[in-house]
Order: sequence, then structure tokens, then C-alpha cells
Amino acid sequence: MTAAALRALHHGPELPLVLPGPWDAASARVFADAGFPALATPSAGVAASLGYEDGRTPPDEMFAAVARIARSVDVPVSADVEAGYGLSARELVGRLLDAGAVGCNLEDTDHATGALREAQEQADWLAEVRAEAGGALVLNARIDTYLRGVHDRDETVRRGRLYAAAGADCVYPFAAPPPLLAELAAAIGLPVNAVALPDGPGPRELGALGAARITFGPALQRRAMASVAETAAALRTELRPGTPSERAGRGGRGGGPPRTDPPTEG
Repeated sequence: MTAAALRALHHGPELPLVLPGPWDAASARVFADAGFPALATPSAGVAASLGYEDGRTPPDEMFAAVARIARSVDVPVSADVEAGYGLSARELVGRLLDAGAVGCNLEDTDHATGALREAQEQADWLAEVRAEAGGALVLNARIDTYLRGVHDRDETVRRGRLYAAAGADCVYPFAAPPPLLAELAAAIGLPVNAVALPDGPGPRELGALGAARITFGPALQRRAMASVAETAAALRTELRPGTPSERAGRGGRGGGPPRTDPPTEG
């Protein structure tokens, strides 16, 4: 699938565009088989699946994970590559395309300082990425003002407009108040990505509030791991002494070797 196909999905006919976040090839297949038209990897979910904290995944491992996901499905895959790992625009674009991604998230947090990158510097970086990628990548420019405590609508719009002029296809004002989504989209002039948080509005409501694209961060991976934890706890419960499973393992008579039934045909 091409970047053109993913780009078109941001403009309809079915909005909002809901992009589940696979963390490995198996989860990607589940989401694709369920009928979602595209997927968007979450850096935090992939990191957790690889045994790293968010923001600590080595680039080689992140790109390898994206490649496994992209080759496992027949729908477009966008990759969250955080702030670009310090790679040049040429290397970043090359590695994304080699991995099979047709889109990417790039955030304006400086991971060395934890602060916002200067807006024009980030816009210049995005322009370099766009120049290298041409139309081969859908650029989702994440704006971290609200995440970094800059609760300023005007600064968010200023950054969004700079990133739009640099060639972004979509903006992602992470953690922006949902009631502001339509206003931000109109002021910036691009589709807006919103994150569906466990304690916040769901995808349908976020769409009604003005989001054209919905992602989930690591929430789906965490839900899956919570289910695995429940399964593990249930298994441990079954194996405690005195439970039906334990008694069955002792032949059901409170001791001695297990009873062996005659074999049956088939």
C-alpha cells in the first residue's frame, strides 16, 4: 500500500480515520484482519514489547520491529519514530522506506533536554524530511506543547502552521483538550490527529469534536498485557494445592500416582 492511499484516508470518505497501534507482527495481523484500513505503530508499545522503556529503544530495533509489522499486513503502516533518533533526513527516510512504512510521526520534543524544540528548527527539519521523501511518506507532525506544559492555543497553532508550511500532511497536538480540536484543525489548515486515552473520549466522540485521525498510543498494547496478566493469574490459581487441577494431577484420590485410563481409538 502506498503513501497516497494513506494520505487519502485522512480526507474521507469515512472519518475519523481510526488507526490501531500494533506492537508486533501478530497484533498487526489481528487489527488488519478486523478490517482497519491502516495501522500506526506506537513507539511506547513497541518499546514495551522489546523490553525497553518508552524513548529508550535503539533505532535498529525500532526499524526492525516496524519492518516485521509492515511485511505482515497488506494495509498501510505509519511508524512512530519519536524525534528521528538524531538521524539525517536522508537516513531517516531511507530507513523508513526500507522498513515498508508509508508514514511517520515526528515529534517536536528534544529528547536530550526533555523540552520543546525551537519551532522553526523543527519546521526546517520537517522540510528536509519532506524533500527527501517526496510524496512517499505521510508526515504526521506531533506538537508537544500541551504535553510539555505549554497550555497555549496560539503557540500550538503557530507551530502547526510552520509544520504545515514545511510539508506535514497532518498535525498531532498531543494531549490537547478535546474541545479545541476543531478550532486547531481550522486554524492550522490540516487534519488533526487525536489520541484516544482510556479515561477520555472514544474515537467516535473525538471525531465529532474535530479529529480526522485517531490513534491510541500504547493503550492497546497495555490492554493486551493486562489480559495476559489475568490469564497468568488464573493459571497460578489453578495450580495451587487443593484445587481441582491439582487433585486431577494426583489421580483425583488425594495421593498416589495418577490413574491411567485405557487408550481409546482415534
